[in-house]
Amino acid sequence: MDIRKLQRAIVDGLEDVKAQNITVLNTEHLSALFERVIIASGTSNRQTKALAASVRDSVRSRGMAVLATEGEDNGEWIIVDCGAAVVHIMQPGIRDYYHLEEIWGGKPVRMKVGEVKTRLVKASEPEPVRKAAARAAAKTAGQPAARPAAKRPATRKSPAKPAGASRPAAGQTPAAKAAPARKTTPRKAAAGTTTARKTTTRKTSRAG
Repeated sequence: MDIRKLQRAIVDGLEDVKAQNITVLNTEHLSALFERVIIASGTSNRQTKALAASVRDSVRSRGMAVLATEGEDNGEWIIVDCGAAVVHIMQPGIRDYYHLEEIWGGKPVRMKVGEVKTRLVKASEPEPVRKAAARAAAKTAGQPAARPAAKRPATRKSPAKPAGASRPAAGQTPAAKAAPARKTTPRKAAAGTTTARKTTTRKTSRAG
């Protein structure tokens, strides 16, 4: 087994689910059981479980075996045994407490994070393999998924005016147009003035 291909597959699986602080350590000089210890952090139980599943899918899709998985019951610390490499997926508090880098961190391995190699996938391969390859291809392209076009709000149309309607003349407001015209009532003559006129007329006729 090529250890470089195995560690690349593990790191790709971790990156697919946005793992944090990925560290690859060379342990050949410390243990004969495995050659790499890979440590990564997940922010919640749900993410650590998703990271473990993504690592298994990525490794198996490239024709390599996963021996065992431990710790998925609580999700605080999950170990994925891939034979020559052991993956520790931990929540930040657990990782800070145990600090595995002090035990296995003698020889860190430099890797290009974010480098995903794509390969051709046959239609006859299992569905998990095709999905993992599709995720890797999309990540390499670096193109976000197309968003649906936003719908424009419908504009309200003003109601049509009747055919016989006409605009008010200039200077004439609708309020002035609607106000009814005032009626002027003739003033009544004072009662004393009418009587005086009648008395003068009678005296003039008698004198003549």
